[in-house]
Amino acid sequence: MSPATTVSDELLAPLSNGIELCYQTFGDPDAEPLLLVMGLGGPMTWWPRELCVRLAEAGFYVIRYDNRDTGRSTRMTGRVTTGRLARAFVGAPAPAPYSIGDLAGDALGLLDHLGLPAAHVAGVSMGGMIAQTMALDAPERVLSLVSIMSTTGRRGVGWQSPALLPTLAARRGPGKEAYVRRALLVWAIIGSPGFPVDEADLRARAGETWDRGVDEAGVVRQMLAVLTQPDRTRRLGEITAPTTVLHGLADKMVHVSGGRATAAAIRGAEVVLVPGWGHDLPAPLFPTFVRAIRRTADRAGRRP
Repeated sequence: MSPATTVSDELLAPLSNGIELCYQTFGDPDAEPLLLVMGLGGPMTWWPRELCVRLAEAGFYVIRYDNRDTGRSTRMTGRVTTGRLARAFVGAPAPAPYSIGDLAGDALGLLDHLGLPAAHVAGVSMGGMIAQTMALDAPERVLSLVSIMSTTGRRGVGWQSPALLPTLAARRGPGKEAYVRRALLVWAIIGSPGFPVDEADLRARAGETWDRGVDEAGVVRQMLAVLTQPDRTRRLGEITAPTTVLHGLADKMVHVSGGRATAAAIRGAEVVLVPGWGHDLPAPLFPTFVRAIRRTADRAGRRP
């Protein structure tokens, strides 16, 4: 880590909707703000610290945070039954405790708390869906958009590999070690075959995630928000913020067709497709991520 990079403590932001979001910042508050939005069930620490530091060194004031129902942010209530989840999976009506739009509202509320009228926004997976929704619902607040291994909400693109289903459906058992074992199984499937991660590092990440707080019911609530999201394809054509879509050609969690469809729907979007990249943020690709986010932000600065 660069000694010049300032890293804040983890803080709680009380939002006007009653939610509290846990967040952390990297870099100079006077630099260009960059909001990082994580995906399903992932705490902000899934944005690797080293990547956040590199982004700060690239000229950003980096903000990462826990979505509601994740990590140290507010835990919601309301049980989602297996039947309701199954109905949502096949496209049948299934009321959700909250929506992707609500999660986008949380992100905008965090910007309010920080006194930021607008920010560059990058989102991973579900976080990409949230970032896209921010750009649609509050276009004046999204300076640039980077949608990473995400999709449009259209059911015909961005599907999951059938190889994932047995592992995702299996009961993991109670306790930290059971969570770590399950996480290793999932990451073995969705990780990047071209950029493998050492098992010790995966164990450490899973253990840290557990220690920050894992709520299976919360993950299911987030999953229902994903399954009930609208198809944004037509509306994505309204986005005017400079946009880049990053996706791996080996992604088994969100098929690359989701990234291609996102890029096709947003006028002028740049698309970067990486062979061997799965559904994670491997360290060898940090330079690719930093360059793409910096390049997209620079395009915002050149707009008339």
